[in-house]
Amino acid sequence: MLEMLTLSFMQRALIAGLIVAVVAPSIGLFLVLRRLALYGDALSHVTLTGVAAGMLAGTYPVATGLAFSVAASLGMDWLRQSYRKYSEMAVAIVLAGALALAVILLSLATGSTSEIMAYLFGSIVTVSRTDVYVIAVLGIVVLAVLVAVYKEMLATTFDEEYARISGLPVRLLNMLFYVLVALTVGLTMRVVGALLVSSLMVVPVGAALQVARSFRGALALSVSFGLLSVLVGLSLAYLLDLAPGGTVVFTAVLILLAVVVYKRIRSVE
Repeated sequence: MLEMLTLSFMQRALIAGLIVAVVAPSIGLFLVLRRLALYGDALSHVTLTGVAAGMLAGTYPVATGLAFSVAASLGMDWLRQSYRKYSEMAVAIVLAGALALAVILLSLATGSTSEIMAYLFGSIVTVSRTDVYVIAVLGIVVLAVLVAVYKEMLATTFDEEYARISGLPVRLLNMLFYVLVALTVGLTMRVVGALLVSSLMVVPVGAALQVARSFRGALALSVSFGLLSVLVGLSLAYLLDLAPGGTVVFTAVLILLAVVVYKRIRSVE
C-alpha cells in the first residue's frame, strides 16, 4: 500500500477516487429514494455520447461529456413531466437514444481504441492532473450546492406535494438536482467508466439502506462504503494487476453482500 502511494499516477488515482467516493453516494442516496436508480445509467450513456462528440471535434472529451449530460438531464426532467403516469419511460427513451448515438459517434471518432475503452470501462490510473482538477472542482461544487439546499432536497425527495404546498419551488429544485446528478455522472465516468458509473452511485447506498436507521445515518454509511470500496478496490487492482474501475465496483458489490448477510444473521439471532 505504501509503495503504491509513492507513484504519482496512483496518487492522482487515489485523490480522484476518494472525491468520487464521497460525491457519488451522496447524490445517489437522493436518487435511490426518488426511485430513479437507473437515471445515472441513462446519463452515463449520454456522457459517453458527449465524449465521442468531443473526440470528433478535437476538444476536451470530459467537457463535452458534461455538457451533453447536463442537457440530457434537463431533457429527461421535461420528458418526465410529459409522461407523468409513466415517468420511467423518460429514462428508457434517453437511454436508447444516447446509446444509439454513442455507437454512431464512436465509430466515427478518431481517438485510439484504448482511449475509447478508458471512457467505457474507466481508467483511473491514467487520470491526468487536469482530470483531477476538474473532478475536484466539480465535486466541491456538487457538495456545496447539496449542503446549501439540503433541507429543500429532503422535502422534495420524501414528499413532493407537501413541499409544493409549503411554497418551495419544486420544479426549480428538481432541475437543480438533476443538474447535480449530471455533474456527478460526468466526474464519476472518468474513474469507473460509462458502463459502471451508476454502480458507484447506487451500490454503496443499497448497502447503507440495509442497516441505517435514519437519513443521516444512511448518508454517512453510503459515503463510508464508497470510500472503503475505492481504497480496497484500488489496492487490490494495484497488487493483482486488475482493471481498477471494475475492481472498485466489484468491491462495493461484495460489501453490499456482506452487509446483507450480516443483517440476515442478526435477524435470526
